[in-house]
Formats: sequence, C-alpha cells, structure tokens
Amino acid sequence: MPEKYEKVVGFFAYASPSEVVCSGEACIISGSEMAMRDYLKEVSPHGKMHTIRKTRLGEILKGLQMGAAYAFDEDSYNKFYPLARQEGLEVAKADFGAKKQEGFRFFTVKLK
Repeated sequence: MPEKYEKVVGFFAYASPSEVVCSGEACIISGSEMAMRDYLKEVSPHGKMHTIRKTRLGEILKGLQMGAAYAFDEDSYNKFYPLARQEGLEVAKADFGAKKQEGFRFFTVKLK
C-alpha cells in the first residue's frame, strides 16, 4: 500500500462497530480529536460513550469505493482534498465560509 494511504486525514467516532457517528447518511470526519469530542458533546451531551479513532486516506478511499459518504469538517477536508485530487477523484473545492453562513459545518463527499 502506498505511503500516502497511511496519511491521517482526521478522526471518526463510534459507539459500536455498527453505530458510527454520522450526519444524516455521511460519516463525520473531524480534523482533530478535540473537534470530535466537541461535536459529540453537542449531539449527545448525556449520551453514549464513543471511541474516537484516527482515519487514514486509504480507509476513506476504500469506504468511498464501497458507497459510503463522508462529512468532513474544514480541517479534515483541507487534508483530504489534495490527496483525493492526487488520486484522480473529482472532488470539489469546499467553501466553508459560505457553508457556515448557511448553518453547516461539514462538506459531504460521496462517489457517483
């Protein structure tokens, strides 16, 4: 596996193997463990315990190929975007400023 596939893009969280933290249909990817903890406090202040784990480019590419969608925050997308472009994926440049004004903090990617 090429070295770039081992690059950490961000963090995801799960309560069980079948219960990954999502925003709608997309798995949330945060740029830092602290950002994920903050998000979990918002969506589940008294809820379940979650495990937070690093996710690498290779894992995300494999998930995308299997039909998964990922919702990246700004930090994680800034890591993912150039790597995805190097892989030949036609991903859009995200405008997080405009998204935040609309009340969104994530940019979702799913292969067609």
